[in-house]
Amino acid sequence: MSERMEYHRGLANYWTDLLQDLRYTFRTLGRDPGFTAVSILILALAIGANIAVFSVVNTLLLRPLPFPNAHELVWIAPPPSACGLSCATYSADAYEEFRTQSRTYQDVTGYEAFTTPDNLRLTGRGEPEPATGIEVIGNFFQVLGVQPAMGRLFTSDESRGTAPVALLTDAYWRRQFAADPAIVGKAIDLNGTPHDNGPVTVVGVLPASFDFGAVFSPGAKVDLFVPLNLDFERNWGNITTLLGRLKPGVTLAQGLDDARRVAPNIYQNVRFPQTLGQYKGNLIPVPLKDYVTGKLRRSLIALWCAVAAILLIAGVNLSNLLLARAAARAKEFAVRGALGASRGRIVRQLLMESLVLSSAGAAIGFGLALMLIAWLAQQGSVALPLLSSLRIDSQALVWTVFMAVLTAVIFGLLPGLRMASGNLQEALKDSGAGAGLGRKHERVRAALVIGEIALACVLLVSAGLLLRSFVKVLDVDLGFQPDRAASISVSYDETAPSADARVAKRSAIFQQILARVSAMPGVEAAGIADFLPLGPNREWDTPVPQGKTFAPGELPDPLVYVITPGFMRAMGIRLHGRDFTWADGPRSEKVVLINESAARVYWPGEDAVGKILMRDKEEDHVVGVVDDVHEESVEGGTGSQIYYPAMQQGPAWAQLVVRTSLPPAALAASVLHALRELNPNQPAAEFRPIRTIVDRAVSPRRFFMILVAAFAGLGLVLATLGIYGVISYSVTRQRPEIGIRMALGATTARVQRQVLAGTLRLAFAGMALGTLGAFAVAKLIASLLFATSPWDVPTYLGTALALLLVAAVSGYIPARRASSINPMEALRSN
Repeated sequence: MSERMEYHRGLANYWTDLLQDLRYTFRTLGRDPGFTAVSILILALAIGANIAVFSVVNTLLLRPLPFPNAHELVWIAPPPSACGLSCATYSADAYEEFRTQSRTYQDVTGYEAFTTPDNLRLTGRGEPEPATGIEVIGNFFQVLGVQPAMGRLFTSDESRGTAPVALLTDAYWRRQFAADPAIVGKAIDLNGTPHDNGPVTVVGVLPASFDFGAVFSPGAKVDLFVPLNLDFERNWGNITTLLGRLKPGVTLAQGLDDARRVAPNIYQNVRFPQTLGQYKGNLIPVPLKDYVTGKLRRSLIALWCAVAAILLIAGVNLSNLLLARAAARAKEFAVRGALGASRGRIVRQLLMESLVLSSAGAAIGFGLALMLIAWLAQQGSVALPLLSSLRIDSQALVWTVFMAVLTAVIFGLLPGLRMASGNLQEALKDSGAGAGLGRKHERVRAALVIGEIALACVLLVSAGLLLRSFVKVLDVDLGFQPDRAASISVSYDETAPSADARVAKRSAIFQQILARVSAMPGVEAAGIADFLPLGPNREWDTPVPQGKTFAPGELPDPLVYVITPGFMRAMGIRLHGRDFTWADGPRSEKVVLINESAARVYWPGEDAVGKILMRDKEEDHVVGVVDDVHEESVEGGTGSQIYYPAMQQGPAWAQLVVRTSLPPAALAASVLHALRELNPNQPAAEFRPIRTIVDRAVSPRRFFMILVAAFAGLGLVLATLGIYGVISYSVTRQRPEIGIRMALGATTARVQRQVLAGTLRLAFAGMALGTLGAFAVAKLIASLLFATSPWDVPTYLGTALALLLVAAVSGYIPARRASSINPMEALRSN
């Protein structure tokens, strides 16, 4: 019984002592508001950055996709290739046969991959409004596990085109229909759907948590979904993606074995026996999560390491501040020790101060992280997956607590241990307030500053390399001129009783549009294409140079664009030969333009102009060769490309491109007015500068570069504070010594030189250590660099100069203060 009472008494004493330490901590920190504010600010910036980046990493890498049992979902496609989406998509027959023959999947689905923004228009509700719709296989949402917020999903009959129906996204329902629940079951006038069979019935509204663009097309805004009629599009070739849900317990390896078994038995089109086995080796399932975010893994890890370095620098600064404060309070601790306080109690007191500071920093940092995450989630122009779903969740809260405790323990323990390891009684005999202990701490503080300079050096080099890479990306010759050009989606009606009549009507519409727009003041050129660079693309078949033979698979599958006369000039694409003319009609000689890469493959070392490409028995005469255009990405290479005239091939869509001497925004209203004069149902689609297409393509690299550069700048600021703090403290401690030297004849300039020399010694030591670390880190991030060597000399030299400048400025202020010391006052204060 006595032992139990003793235990409870000891526990009560422990909590009493802890509360006393906490109250004493608040009193001491309150008496030094400058130290408290600086410490909390440093920690808030570092911990806030860590929380924000952890939330990004958690969303993109760690957290499952926002679907039930998301680990069962797989993306089925071959590795990326130069022929674009057509080599990563499948035909309607291939989809149905794979779905029927596979054994490891609960179900398989997909969506039509070749969709452009504003491909639909909503009429009957005032002015025509543009909308972006996606055609999905009827079971798409069931396979994903998405349930409607209102109404129902598509039925199997609706997927066969029995009735035109649509599902609205939550954002479109709220924006366009004012969140009216009565819209479910009503018909809307939606033109541009695959069949245009009259009004479309809204059968449901999807939940707000479902964001198609965030998962499958980063940066894209999707308004609604309609069923993909496989029967109608059966002969269109490779149009649909493949997405499957594995059966419970089935591994990815088993899914791959099943796909390999099925692939040789699949036709691209069952009407053509020669297409049997065309997809052999191309049905490769990968986790949907890896497809969506896997390519960002290295970038995110690098970003996480950058903020970890920031936390280390901030922690070193906190240790330095606490060491300086502990040295100044040496007499206080000596008195407490003389009155019976144990060394453990003193260490606990210092740890308590560190914990309070880090907790306050974590609380403010959490608020900063909330604001940063809210801002990032609204950056729809950044083509990063899942960006709109960024949030601070329970895992981020746990991470915040972990960061606060870790910072307090690691960086608060050092000052406590250093204080406890010294002879506190000697402090009572020392004539200076803590001077003896201060001399012992000075070497530790200098070592800490060298460490943070080294970390800042690594961050600056990394940011510099990424910045150099980004500049190289912006310098890439895209094959077209994005500045002073803009595009708008054009709506037109080519309905006619025959194919020839449709071609004639379409040609007449396009000529009217281009004539009207080209006559506007400031317009230099105008043209129309169905697809634009750095967007959706496709290939049709494999043309063969007349008179030549090639082994199977030797010739590329060129990407196909259908364009009008004037498009090349409007896009700023250089052309050798002649452009298309309106005389290149359906009954004239078939003509094409090809790019330089295709010309080198088809006729190496020869002039391709005047040569003939064969598609089965059809002859296509090459009338011009154009520059290679980056079709997939700015950083990737270019493949073969072929351009057909819109008067001889049917375009999938119509994108009007206008090159102007005026700012594109100044022409937007005039262009829309001209289009509506020709077609009153033309929706108010966005007149997008072509530069925004390029900006979206490079936005992921810009995003990471800006964040790393911001963290490197923060690291440099923290390192500056660290250098200044150490040198300033050293000058304060050496004040009597400096006074004696000046009394014996030392000049002001000599005192300043000595202080600056001490500063630069720390800087050089940190830079030497940091350069070695930067070499190692640069090698690790080499895969993130574009046309930039990890050993880029200008980057390393620039970093060295920046650190030397910062060190010189940080040391100059204490040096000036040291040289202004009055010798007599310094001696009296000693």
